[in-house]
Amino acid sequence: MSFLKSLRDESGNSSLGRRYAFKLSTNLVGLFVNLITQAIIPRGLGPRAYGDFNFITNFFNQIIGFIDMGTSTAFYTKLSQRPREYGLVVFYLYFSILASIMTLLFVLIVHQTGQINSIWPGQTIFYIYLGAGWGIFTWFSQTLNKITDAYGLTVPSEIARIIQKILGLAMIVVLYLCHKLDLANFFYYNFIIIGFLGLAFAAVIKNSDFALKGQYTITREHAKKYIHEFYEYSAPLLLYALAGVVIGILDRWFLQQFAGSEQQGFYSLSYQIGAVCFLFTSAMTPLLMREFSIAYDNKDISQMAYYFRRYIPMLYSVAAYFSCFIAVQSANVVYLFGGGQYKEAVLAVMIMAFYPIHQTYGQLSGSVFFANGQTKLFRNIGIYFMTIGIPITYFLIAPADRFGLDTGAVGLAVKMVGLQFFWVNAQLYYNSKFLGLNYWRYLGHQIISVGCILTIAWITTALVNQMNWMNDFVIANFLLTGFLYTLIIILVAYKFPRIFGIKHEDIAVIKHSINNRRRVK
Repeated sequence: MSFLKSLRDESGNSSLGRRYAFKLSTNLVGLFVNLITQAIIPRGLGPRAYGDFNFITNFFNQIIGFIDMGTSTAFYTKLSQRPREYGLVVFYLYFSILASIMTLLFVLIVHQTGQINSIWPGQTIFYIYLGAGWGIFTWFSQTLNKITDAYGLTVPSEIARIIQKILGLAMIVVLYLCHKLDLANFFYYNFIIIGFLGLAFAAVIKNSDFALKGQYTITREHAKKYIHEFYEYSAPLLLYALAGVVIGILDRWFLQQFAGSEQQGFYSLSYQIGAVCFLFTSAMTPLLMREFSIAYDNKDISQMAYYFRRYIPMLYSVAAYFSCFIAVQSANVVYLFGGGQYKEAVLAVMIMAFYPIHQTYGQLSGSVFFANGQTKLFRNIGIYFMTIGIPITYFLIAPADRFGLDTGAVGLAVKMVGLQFFWVNAQLYYNSKFLGLNYWRYLGHQIISVGCILTIAWITTALVNQMNWMNDFVIANFLLTGFLYTLIIILVAYKFPRIFGIKHEDIAVIKHSINNRRRVK
């Protein structure tokens, strides 16, 4: 079956590939908006405030993730399999409300016991409460997004996301031009755009065939059934969630405690730039997880293997295409996104640019574990690597008088990228066994693909830099290099498509499609 033919199912209706194509096209608009937004926010806030915002919000991301304990993934998986079971939605919404109350109670207890500076060094309680609210708003929005994806409501939900991004861009430009972009206003800005998106998702669900229609209660028997079902699914992840929250908080806490808010800001910038690279492949994760869940529910392991074989190497290469270019262009990227005040972040950005490559593998490969219920194995792999990550983080970030290397943001970036490579490949090894695939083939593809793409990025950058007059025009240099880089990537993909996870047949189908369009014109 060719790649383009696989984008349609037997009935001719919109399928996995078509829904991803739509998400990808809307993400192009989202990428453009994000690039402008991310070029404004770090400049407007400055390294210190930008670091404080990311330190606080990362903390509450971890807390919410711990309370979640994998239940959101269980919810998405089960709703994909049983979309008409409205009690499942009601139950999880009640659970989300309970989790929100627990988060606020935690902050209140810490506040009353006077331990604020121990947990959040250098922060004020006002911003801590704003951070807690940000975490709650974000989780509800993500839950509603999971519902729209499980119901296959990709098109209207992505349109809502684009409207939100444009609204957010307009607001951030106004704040910046009016010199009102400070930490408090940036939190308020986030409340508005996250709240807008959540309401938009709710409206999409309400206007669909899956609307709850006033069914906001469930019986005690149903509640017990769901508690038991979620417990069986998520109990193995309790230790994993606990390890995740401890390590996730400690990583940033070590950086804040030993290096301060500015280094936190440098690392945050490198992380956010990496997140831009992850934008395209992240769109595929919920869609693939849904298909894996349905295939496993139908006992169709061969279909799961097909999806894995067809999409994961290709999406890995897509992530590598962006990441390798950003790594080589790190100095220009830092200047464009943060300006001169972030020049010390160049090396951290160069290293963290590689993070989305295996983040893609981790997200997509991890979805196989959740789809087939192998949460214990997923937990054991995760806990092992997170545990060995603690001393590595300390050693890289701690000052010399505390037996560390004092490398700040660069050290945390090295730890994140290096540890993730081994972590993801451990997951890949077990998934390959489960799906009957050759692990070494996928490992080889990782190395060859990145090596080839990175070489092309370095060559094109060196060629453009030879034009000395171009070095004074950062944007022109960046765009010209990107154009040449993309052109060479296309030529190499045409000649050696397997490097990019596609086949010669796919190239032939694409050429045929282009020729047909020309004839129509």
